[in-house]
Amino acid sequence: MTRPHVVSAAEWLSARKELLAKEEEFAAAREAVSAARRDLPMVEVEKDYVYDGPDGKVRLLDLFEGRRQLIVYHFMFDPAWDEGCKHCSFMIDNVGHLSHLHALNTTFAVISRAPLAKIQAFKDRMGWSVPWYSSFGTEFNYDFHTTLDEAVTPVEYNYKDKAALEADGEFWFTEGEQGGVSVFFRDGDTVFHTYSVYGDGTDLLHGTYNYLDLTPLGRQDGPGRPWLRHHDKYAN
Repeated sequence: MTRPHVVSAAEWLSARKELLAKEEEFAAAREAVSAARRDLPMVEVEKDYVYDGPDGKVRLLDLFEGRRQLIVYHFMFDPAWDEGCKHCSFMIDNVGHLSHLHALNTTFAVISRAPLAKIQAFKDRMGWSVPWYSSFGTEFNYDFHTTLDEAVTPVEYNYKDKAALEADGEFWFTEGEQGGVSVFFRDGDTVFHTYSVYGDGTDLLHGTYNYLDLTPLGRQDGPGRPWLRHHDKYAN
């Protein structure tokens, strides 16, 4: 890693104005993509998914908590694991106070395949308060392509089938637990699926990275995020 070179205040201001023009172009492009995302059609969710929650069995409709929109984070937590994925944990560490989403008629929830007892123990350890449900024993993760097992359903991740994933060298996305985000909309008691995003597509939700993108050293990252730990495993 190298530090920025030193210039005069006038040279810095000139460079900063050049960057500002690029930032404004990027902001306009991002808003255009966001508008296209809002304009996506939606599809009715016909299956009656039932999850385990802290207060008992709940349906997908219940996860809305009466609001119109629901954002689900598909947290990688295999039933055989004793703790959740460190990458997904990094994501949940970046979730802000949910009251702001609630004020805009939107609910956030986390869903994993691990049994509820394991989820609750890990959630308590990490100090999180987000709503978290278990889809153990259901088809939910398979239907939304975040548990990949071709013995259950054809492999698909990030809108690529197994052959395409292997052709692109993405062999790690052809089996097991994967992360992602799905968005749902409620019209009365009818639930619609409006959007799902996977892998690097969830980057926008990582607030830590957005902060680091403002700094000279940037993300200081590498393949697989070798620096990353569960937040209670860092040395300081």
